[in-house]
This record gives sequence, structure tokens and C-alpha cells, in this order.
Amino acid sequence: MKKVFYFMDWGIFGLRSYYYMLLLFHILTGNEYSPRLLVNIVWLLAAFIIPILFWFPQLRKNKEWFILLELLLGGSFYMKSFMQADHLGSVDYLIPSLTIGYLLTRKTAWTVPVLLLLPFTSMLFGKVTWDLALGSSSDNFLFSFIGIWVNFIAIAYHEKNKLAKEIDEQNKLLTQYAAEIERMTLLEERSRMSKEMHDTLGHSFISLIMSLDAAIALLDKNPNLAKEKLVGIRGLTEQNLDEMRDIVHKMGEEEDISLVDHVERLVNTFREHTGTVIRLTLNGTERTIRFEVRQSIIRVIQESFTNALKHGKATEIELSLHFSPSTLRVTVQNNGKPLGKIEYGFGLTTMKNRIEMLGGTFSISALAVTGAEVRCEIPLKGDTLDAKNKSTPS
Repeated sequence: MKKVFYFMDWGIFGLRSYYYMLLLFHILTGNEYSPRLLVNIVWLLAAFIIPILFWFPQLRKNKEWFILLELLLGGSFYMKSFMQADHLGSVDYLIPSLTIGYLLTRKTAWTVPVLLLLPFTSMLFGKVTWDLALGSSSDNFLFSFIGIWVNFIAIAYHEKNKLAKEIDEQNKLLTQYAAEIERMTLLEERSRMSKEMHDTLGHSFISLIMSLDAAIALLDKNPNLAKEKLVGIRGLTEQNLDEMRDIVHKMGEEEDISLVDHVERLVNTFREHTGTVIRLTLNGTERTIRFEVRQSIIRVIQESFTNALKHGKATEIELSLHFSPSTLRVTVQNNGKPLGKIEYGFGLTTMKNRIEMLGGTFSISALAVTGAEVRCEIPLKGDTLDAKNKSTPS
């Protein structure tokens, strides 16, 4: 889409350049050398060169000054030529009118009536008839309207390109967010299954071993052979129990991942999918934190990242985790748009509730220049947050 936008800029610029070069060639070939000819040449070159000092495709974009100088220099040359009887019917201001219409802004909307009045003004000083002035004025208006229409198309393409880029960024966010939800869902399911297997299958195997022990002790017929076979079954059962325990421990490994490892994984994934610059700072010694608490902290960090990119249009994010003996402080800063009035919608309310349920504090504030800062402080003392080894030996 950008190529189309550039093409329109350069197309209008090329048409204007062609117009002035053609007019200059006409003056040079149609007149003998004289001081008047020299003045006309200098005047025409000034009308061509000086305005492009303020607007040049992709380099200079001061449209207001370009239009003003175009009217003063090019418009005055047009009026002077239009008033001369020998140029009647051969003088036009169509391409400059097209250019002015293309570059028109709200501040320069007054130039359209000026374009309409230029031919009529010439009637006061030259041999210009009403019909000729009306025709020239209509042509100027038509071409300025075409320029406005072309500009509208250029803006439409630009906005479409911008919207497509935003949609692409949102799709990346949604993809990353969906992948994280899927991973978290799988993690929770693995944790549930591992606990279920430990409580059910483990108990069944232990009961089986106890039953076999009783059977071995009660066997009277051919006790030697029976005991030999039962001992073999018992050994196999014990082996199966050990294998089941290994599976349970492997399934529960994701649950035992540290908070820092989880945060680093989230940062790397978010950086990869969105292209956002994220800097992670770790201070202090990490504490072992229960699974549920880690999940709440990760969710808050994830939502902060998403808000920074979605609402703040941030390109850089600073994430800091500070571990102290009694608290964990999480700070997320971004360089996005200036933060206006803070309204606690669903996302911020959910983040605040998550932290307050852990006994902590949540705040969001604007930075000194631009962007926003999310700050959370969570206590790490007591049974509420400290992770304790509560598993019972099997």
C-alpha cells in the first residue's frame, strides 16, 4: 500500500514539473530575447523551484507553505499571462490547481475560492471576457476537485495500510495469547491428571501389594511354588508402581517451573510474536512460590504487555522483578502513548483483583514523559504465598 501512496505523490510532483518545464519551453521558443523575457524566465523558475523547498515527495511535507508560495508565484504569473491579449485561450492553471487540491488541508481550504476568483480578477486589468474567465475558473475548480479526490484516495490507501498493520499486530497478540492459554490449560490438566493418578492408581497398587502379601501368607497348598509365583507378581507390581510414579513426576514437572523461568519464556514468546523490545531486570534471590500464585503474577504481566501494545502502541517495555525476604515487587513500564484518565475496565479490574486476592497492592500511573507504569507488590510471608512441601511420601 505504501508504494501506491508514494506513486501518487511522485505522480502529482511529476505532472507539476512537466507543466512548468513545458511552459518554460514555450516561452523560450516563442519569444525573442529581451529584458521582459528574462524577467518571465526568472519568474517562472522561481514559481517552480521555491515552493518545492517546502514540499517534496517523502522528504519535505510543509504543505501550507507550498500552497501559499504556489499561489503567490505561480498564480501571479498565471494572472499576468492571462491578462495579455496575445495569450488569451492559451493560458491555463490546471496542473497547479490539481497540485493545490491534492495537498489541500483545513488550514489552506481558503485557496479553493482564490483559484475560482483568479480569472475574474484578471478582468479588471486585462482584455479578459466574462465567458473566458468563467471557463478558466470552472477548469481550475474542476482540477482542484480532482486533486482533492486523488488525495482522498491516497489517504484511504494509507489508512487501509495502517489498519491492516494494526490488524496484523492484533493477530500476533491473539496468536501469542491463545498459545499461552493453550499451554496453561495443558499445564493445569497435566497437574490435575498427575494428582489424580497419584491418588487413585497409586492407592490401587499399594492395595494390590498388601493383598498379595496376605495371599502369600495364607497359601497352604504347594506353598513353595505358590510363593515363588506370588513373589514374582509382587515384584512386577512394584515395578509397575515405580514406573507409574516416574510418569507422574514427569507430568508434574511443568508445575514445578520457577517464576523467573516462566517469565523469561513469556518475554521471549511475546518478543518473538510482536517484535516488541522487552528488557527484563531481576533483583534479589527468587523465592519458591506456589503454582496458583505464580499463575496470577504471570497473568498480570501478560495483561500489562498486551495493554502496552494494544492501547499504548508501545515499542519498548521494561519488566522488573525484585525479590526481597518478605515481598515480591513487579514493575512493568512502557514507552507508549501518554496515559490519560485511568478507567478501570474489565482488564485492569481483573488484574487488581488478582493481586489483592494475594494480599498485595496494585497501581497504574503515567510516567514523566510518555508511557505508563504498572506496579504490583505481593507479600511472600505466611502460608498464603510461601510454597511448602505438602506432599506425603507414597
